[in-house]
Amino acid sequence: MSNALARFREELITTTRGDYFLPAAVSFLTLILIVAIVSLSLYSKPVFAETNVGAVRVWSSPDYTRFTLESDKLISYSISMLDSPGRVVIDLEDVALSSELESLPNKIQSNDPLVHTVRIGQFKPTVLRMVLDLKTAVVPQAFVLDPMDNFGYRLVIDIYSSDKAAQLDSLDTLVSELIKPIQHSPIYDNSVTPKAHRLPAPQNKPTPPRIIIVAIDAGHGGKDPGAEGHNGTYEKHITLAISKKLKARIDKEPYMRAVLTRDGDYFVSLADRRTKARHLNADLFVSIHADAAQRKSAHGSSVYTLSEHGATSTAASWLAKQENSVDNNLLSGVDMLTKSDDVREMLINLSMDAAIIDSIKLGQHILTEIGDFNHLHKKDVEQAPFAVLKSPDIPSILVETAFLSNPNDEKKLKTKAYQNQMADALFSGIKRYFASSPALTRTTIAHRE
Repeated sequence: MSNALARFREELITTTRGDYFLPAAVSFLTLILIVAIVSLSLYSKPVFAETNVGAVRVWSSPDYTRFTLESDKLISYSISMLDSPGRVVIDLEDVALSSELESLPNKIQSNDPLVHTVRIGQFKPTVLRMVLDLKTAVVPQAFVLDPMDNFGYRLVIDIYSSDKAAQLDSLDTLVSELIKPIQHSPIYDNSVTPKAHRLPAPQNKPTPPRIIIVAIDAGHGGKDPGAEGHNGTYEKHITLAISKKLKARIDKEPYMRAVLTRDGDYFVSLADRRTKARHLNADLFVSIHADAAQRKSAHGSSVYTLSEHGATSTAASWLAKQENSVDNNLLSGVDMLTKSDDVREMLINLSMDAAIIDSIKLGQHILTEIGDFNHLHKKDVEQAPFAVLKSPDIPSILVETAFLSNPNDEKKLKTKAYQNQMADALFSGIKRYFASSPALTRTTIAHRE
């Protein structure tokens, strides 16, 4: 095109008459040629994009697939859905097509349950388009995380299966509807006034009791098998079996609900386990494991809570990294962004102290129940800086159900009878905790504030 304009310029000059007109015509035509070439260059290739994506990560589970785009600047984006076939379309404003983004299609595994392929390319001069070709109906969600430590801005795109998204919405609705007044179920409160002396609720309708949410964490999973017994028993299978049995017992109890951090054999990071519990406003976090030791003679069960050192580091981490989760601004029901640094530090320390006290109480009740049928490797609640227990406002315990490294314990752990006994003990310990400690940590701290 530029060559044609140049030829046109030469022809026009040769046909021009007059010495005075010739220089002016040449200058004018040269200006037109420059403008035309610049315009063509602008519309024939994308405008330089200022935002650079330096890292791309993909993580998949049976429930959802997560895409994380890490960039040097905040990404402006929009998400839409297309049908026949099903696609999720993500438009990224002023983002350069980096080599990391070009490698994104290669990061999708063939066994991903939700996403078939990913395509990415320049849609408009200033818009980069990502298209996710789907295997089934999905619900996309997205949010942005601010820079933290060595990480830049992160655009996180979660692709949920429609069934899982409906379950989460139903549970959120259930919690929001039933956890309105801060009142505990008479089943767990020994101090409830007899019915004849209770004041009537407004409009003569009984106040619905508070739903108690228990997060059950089946340790390990997927690429992380955990401990392995002498006969090839994997910890990840034992913990999931016991977790499912415990959930079934809790769900049958009035005014109680259980949520699993994983319900299949797949990997979930320690941070995601804590985040899921906080997102669902869990009142307790119970992480189930099976121990291993160098000495094969080691046997029995133990219960751990967060140590004082772990609590100190967690409080400091929260002050420095509040932006590291979607619901980062709320702690025990308190909006932390509205508080000064001193008040935030005080509230975090109060919350951690209350959570550890409640965790020890819960652990003691569970140890008592387990001790009725199994040897206790440690007769008292132990404390250690386990990362999975570092939720600053949820009482959290880690239960070592037995030792896979011990042949007798391994044999027991594989039996449904022992798994049922352990689930019964955990459930009874949880009920005893709520009967003796009706004031839950998360609501207590909010009331103190």
